Amino acid sequence: MSSSTTSPYGGLPVGGPGPRKPLTLPRLAEMRARGEKIAMLTAYDATFAAMADAAGVDCLLVGDSLGMVCQGLPSTVGVSLETMRYHTESVARGLQRVQGAAWLIADMPFGSYQESREQALRSATVLMQAGAQMVKLEGGGWTTETVRFLVERGIPVCAHLGLTPQTVHALGGYRVQGRGEQAAAVLTEQARALQDAGATLLVLEMVPAALSATLTQQLAHCATIGIGAGQGTAGQVLVLHDMLGMNLGKMAKFVRNFMLDAPGIADALAAYVRAVKDGSFPDDAVHAW
Repeated sequence: MSSSTTSPYGGLPVGGPGPRKPLTLPRLAEMRARGEKIAMLTAYDATFAAMADAAGVDCLLVGDSLGMVCQGLPSTVGVSLETMRYHTESVARGLQRVQGAAWLIADMPFGSYQESREQALRSATVLMQAGAQMVKLEGGGWTTETVRFLVERGIPVCAHLGLTPQTVHALGGYRVQGRGEQAAAVLTEQARALQDAGATLLVLEMVPAALSATLTQQLAHCATIGIGAGQGTAGQVLVLHDMLGMNLGKMAKFVRNFMLDAPGIADALAAYVRAVKDGSFPDDAVHAW
C-alpha cells in the first residue's frame, strides 16, 4: 500500500508515505514507553473507519456513544449488544478492505457484563468474533474481577474510569470525577487494581488534569487515554462527530472542532492526529478543570 493506493470507498486515499505496521498490544506498550502519544477516535461505520486509519489514527473505538450520535438516544444506556456487534462488524470490514493498521476496540454496552463474569465473557466473545481486538468496560471496584476473568481467557481489556456514561444517572449527571482528596484516592486505587487485573488501556474521562497526569506516571503497564482529562495522559480520544463539529447538543468544553481550519474531513482527521502527537491537543490552559 502506497500513497497512491485508493480504497473502495469513493476513491478514498489510503496511507501516507508508506504502509503502517498494524497496531498490536506490544506496539502500544512501546509507544507509551517512549512517550509517543496514542491517538484514538470513535468510529461506527466502514467508511469513517477507513478514513481515520488513513489519517494515522492509532486506535478506533466502536463506542456505545453511537446510541447518541447515530441513534438519537438521550444516553448510552439504551444501546444493545446486537447493535454493538453490527457496528463493530462494519468498522472491522472497513479496516480489512483497506489493510488498516488501527487497533480496534469495542464497547461492552450497559447490561452486557454487569450480571456475572460469565455474561461478560459471552458478550465479549460476540464483539471479538465481530472483529474487535479489545473490549472496553466501564467502572472500577466490582469490575476488577471481571477484567481479570476476561484477560485470563485471552481477551484484551480497556478499562474506563472517571465519568462513566453508562452510570451517568448514579453520578448525578455529566460531572467531573475525582475531585477532592478522597475521590482522587478512590479513583487511584481503582486504576491500580484494574492494571493489576490485566487492563492494558485505561480511558480517563472528565478527570482533573493533575490526577490524570499522576496516574499516567504511576501505571507502568497500563496506558491512559484521556477525554476531558488534560494533556498528561498517554493518549487522547474524542467522539468522531464531536471533533468534526457534528454535535446536536451542547459541545463539551474539552472538545476541539478540527473542521474549522480544515478544507475537508480527511484533513481534519489528520490534523487531530498531529495535534495529539505533538501535544497541542488538548490545551490545558483552556480545558483544565
